[in-house]
Amino acid sequence: MRAYRESKLAGTGITPVFPLWRRPTDALAREMIAAGVETYLVCIDLKQLTKDFAGRRFDQALLADLPATVDPCGEKGEFHSCVVAGPMFDRAIAVTVGETVERDGFAYADLMPAQVTP
Repeated sequence: MRAYRESKLAGTGITPVFPLWRRPTDALAREMIAAGVETYLVCIDLKQLTKDFAGRRFDQALLADLPATVDPCGEKGEFHSCVVAGPMFDRAIAVTVGETVERDGFAYADLMPAQVTP
């Protein structure tokens, strides 16, 4: 995975940090939110978080609700996310949160394309 990520970032000017979980991620999570990165939790490990976290927006309220055992960036596999907007995007991807399903110890939230009016 490391080699894959390094190859994809080659030439972009972005230097990946490995492993991220060896550094405090609380400040990083808050920096991402403050920078305008819009993210939704799309997969939740039900051994670490409850189903209601699936589909939630990654924001200050979510960070406040995370149990102390959960890494704010999900770096221990607690959750996976989907970024839909931020300063690195030309434009935001408009989404709505759809159905959440449980399977094999995980909760998955669908992100659906939102109807955008011109």
